[in-house]
Amino acid sequence: MNFELSHIPKRTAKPRQAGLTMVMDKGLSLREAENLIESSDHLTDLVKLGFGTSLVTKNLQEKIKLYQQAGIMVYLGGTLFEAFLVRGQFDDYRKLLTKLGIDTAEVSDGSIDLQHDTKCELIHEMAKDFRTLSEVGSKEAGIIIHPNRWKSMMKAELEAGSWKVIAEARESGNVGIYRPNGSAHVSLISKILDVIPKDSILWEAPIKAQQVWFINQLGFDVNLGNIAPNEVIPLETLRLGVRGDTFFNYLPEGTNVNDVIAKTKK
Repeated sequence: MNFELSHIPKRTAKPRQAGLTMVMDKGLSLREAENLIESSDHLTDLVKLGFGTSLVTKNLQEKIKLYQQAGIMVYLGGTLFEAFLVRGQFDDYRKLLTKLGIDTAEVSDGSIDLQHDTKCELIHEMAKDFRTLSEVGSKEAGIIIHPNRWKSMMKAELEAGSWKVIAEARESGNVGIYRPNGSAHVSLISKILDVIPKDSILWEAPIKAQQVWFINQLGFDVNLGNIAPNEVIPLETLRLGVRGDTFFNYLPEGTNVNDVIAKTKK
């Protein structure tokens, strides 16, 4: 903090297990990555090199090192994992992570039809050597997964070795845990939280209204992902209650500015 302000929630310091912010890097240049680090490395816990962008991004190795040296966990998008898997190159994928010096990985099946038992076996295998996140939910609009299925899949994937389970929303924020208009699928999320601890879930929330909703429902230390690089600091102000949408979250109940001013005049 650059200065002191009362009634600001105390954020845990990195490395942390809760209140994670995951940034979506969709092909940032080295200079843009350096800018992100300069402005927001203290607030950024993970960077995902989105979908298959790492295949064609210039200076990939250098960018990964930049993030890691800044204390940011970096991993390749789950779609790339699926691209390797569907081509029978699972071992090649593991070797690629090792070659790149990456210790974090994502196992997903948002684009392919993968038997869940097989997915859990892959998670278990990956978790032997990598901090593994897994993603639940389809990337395709209109595909509905029953809440009980969401719960059972998340539970099984955590038991298989996932560090966090990611609740799918895509970078567009209109599938999975959200309705087509981007609003939260409240009943689904509520049923998930009946079974899965909130700190075990990384909620994809690329849109400000979604971030506000989760902070208001689950608190400032909710795990949020698919955040745009230029939205990390704005998100942190939402977490801390110094932005209009969450302004009164941490002030004493019934706080009235006129009463406060009157007291200071006495």
